[in-house]
Amino acid sequence: MSPSLPLVTTAERRHRLGRRHRLAPSARAATVSEAADAVVALHATDAATLYLSVRARLAEGGPATIEQALYEDVSVVRMLSMRNTLFAVSAGLAPYVDASTARSIAVKERRTFLKHLDEDGRGLDADWLAHAEAAALEALDSRGALTGSQLSVAVPALRQKITIGRGKTYETETGVATRVIRLLAADGRIRRDRPRGSWTSSQFRWVHTQPWPPLPAAEARAELARRWLLAYGPATEADLKWWTGWNLTDVRKALAAVGPEQVRLDGGATALVCPGDTGPEPAVEPWAALLPGLDPSAMGWADRGFHLDPAHRPALFDYAGNIGPTVWWNGEIIGGWAQRPDGEIVWRLLGSPGRAAEEAVAAEAARLADWVGAARITPRFRTPLERELVA
Repeated sequence: MSPSLPLVTTAERRHRLGRRHRLAPSARAATVSEAADAVVALHATDAATLYLSVRARLAEGGPATIEQALYEDVSVVRMLSMRNTLFAVSAGLAPYVDASTARSIAVKERRTFLKHLDEDGRGLDADWLAHAEAAALEALDSRGALTGSQLSVAVPALRQKITIGRGKTYETETGVATRVIRLLAADGRIRRDRPRGSWTSSQFRWVHTQPWPPLPAAEARAELARRWLLAYGPATEADLKWWTGWNLTDVRKALAAVGPEQVRLDGGATALVCPGDTGPEPAVEPWAALLPGLDPSAMGWADRGFHLDPAHRPALFDYAGNIGPTVWWNGEIIGGWAQRPDGEIVWRLLGSPGRAAEEAVAAEAARLADWVGAARITPRFRTPLERELVA
């Protein structure tokens, strides 16, 4: 390691997080798409996570503001993409996410499903699947937005059942509707529209849409890597591989196309930043945030040591490595929070960050409670601390 490499301290990394992730009050986003672009992609597996992640970064606006972006303006869209996970990205970035990541996932999903159809032995094949997909799209065109259950009623082919693992110990019979809908969504031919319930519901209606314009995969991966480095750098090759789910060859080719610069970190390690992004990061004003489980600011790196004390991991993560709701102070995770059944927002600090931090967290919790209103939130992936807080 060369001592001449620019140094990016832990404090500066936290300043970057507050400013670039739009978490410091002076840095908050004016629009939902700006909030999404700030972290490249917002986790959307849990419906409430998407809304709460945007809330923490948006200068003003309630759930209706986010609903307008998702369902009326369609300036932010949900996509099955990085790590085979559902994310929400801005419409401007969506073609790059599609070409870099979602296309290959869609191909694998289709190949796997066709293999299951063949193994089922009932004569269902690629032609049957094409007809079932066409019938589903026709139903959406003629009837408007439909839930998966409503689509199954409208399209008899979607009521078909197949056997997975015939003759094996794990043999199971399952319907095809969810799989066909998943394929159409992965291909960009349908997208999630308004849920049946409130903004916390995960039961969506579907609408017919057009696939994203094709882009060269290598070009799309390079652009996604560049945007990720701007949001999450300094970071490592291993961080990018973990975040994207790409193979190592594609990660290295994408980084080579970006041409990142190397910097030193506290402790002597090195990491990568975008070209020209080596200058000192000015401090932001003190800030507190209550972020939901799976928020990108907590899930953006494989190594989160610069903002999370390893001793706090057991309380904040579930068995599969999913982080729960977190409390932040000036770019560091200092605790966790939860919502009780009566709506009260409660939190616990892991350590003694000081009176200023405690007062700021209390104020942010009150702001969150006002924003959530009558809605009730239970994270899909529950962690030890979150369970304790609501017990």
